[in-house]
Amino acid sequence: MNEFMIAALISGYLLGSIPFGLIFTKLAGLGDIRKVGSKNIGTTNVLRIGGFKLALTTAIFDISKAVIATIIFGELGGFAAVIGHNYPIWLKFKGGKGIATTFGFLLGISPVTFLISGSVWLSVVLISGYSSLGALSMLVIIPFIGFYYGNDYGLVCIALTLLGFWRHHENIVRLLNGTESKVSWHKK
Repeated sequence: MNEFMIAALISGYLLGSIPFGLIFTKLAGLGDIRKVGSKNIGTTNVLRIGGFKLALTTAIFDISKAVIATIIFGELGGFAAVIGHNYPIWLKFKGGKGIATTFGFLLGISPVTFLISGSVWLSVVLISGYSSLGALSMLVIIPFIGFYYGNDYGLVCIALTLLGFWRHHENIVRLLNGTESKVSWHKK
């Protein structure tokens, strides 16, 4: 492993580890998001707790950290940003599920990739009401998109899909049992 790869992994990971959901909910006076709702620092829990505007802000920042890592450090840096979001060193390795940062990785590859995967996610969420089902649907298609841009991106997309399914294993059980929570689009 060369110096650039090590720098890509460390820098991408540290950038991804910035817990914007936690930061923004605390700044909004909503306390520690890890103690409410799904106890997750990601956009969907921010939506449940803080409303649409705060969730949108969180999503933009979580996407941006992976875009920056992908543009500067390539697919390795973008992947490390997703790992950092999911397992942030600052939060005892308990983070989000990595969907917004995965979108950021895809946007770093190309805007078209982002639009395709985002359209799949949004369509499934609007039809079903389940953010997790939208995420899982998007995760299924991203390896195909990744391989279009080359083997390195395709392999990283397979890893992101496997990681995303792992992070959503509880959601999958709830979806199968009919107990998964639907998204509430209330405004705050």
